[in-house]
Amino acid sequence: MLTIHAADEVRYGWDSEPVKDGAVAVEGNRIAAVGTLAEVRERFPDARVRRWPGVLGPGRIHEGPLPDAPSPRERIHAVLKSGAVAILEQYVDTPELRAAAHRNDVMVLPVVQPAVLSETTRADLAVFDETGACIATVCAGRLVHRRR
Repeated sequence: MLTIHAADEVRYGWDSEPVKDGAVAVEGNRIAAVGTLAEVRERFPDARVRRWPGVLGPGRIHEGPLPDAPSPRERIHAVLKSGAVAILEQYVDTPELRAAAHRNDVMVLPVVQPAVLSETTRADLAVFDETGACIATVCAGRLVHRRR
C-alpha cells in the first residue's frame, strides 16, 4: 500500500530550504516520490494521504546514550519517539539492545551520516511541531510513533 505523508513544510534534508505543502510518497520501506502534495497526488491519485501539522524531514540519528527505560524495547521506542530512526553503534552495548533495534528496523550506524529524503532511499522520516517536539516517526516505511 502506498501512503503519502504531507506536511505544512517538508525539508528533504535538514539543511535544505523548506517546501510549502510538501509530500513524501512511501511504498513498502522505500520512498516512491517527493515533491509538493499536488505533484505527488498527481502521480499517485489513489494513495492514502496522512497530513501532518508542522515540518516533515528525514528521520534523525540518536547521537548519545540511549534513554533509560526498564527494557531494551522501551529504550528503542524512546528513541523512535524523539524522531530518530538510527543510533550510533557505540551506544548499542548489549546483545538485547542490538536485537531490539533490529526488530524495530532501527539502523545501527558506525558514524553519523547525512540523511535526505529522495526517491528509492529507505523511508525514514519524522514530523516536528513548532516547539520541536516529534509528532510522528516513520521508520523503514512503518509509522512507529504518533503523538495525537
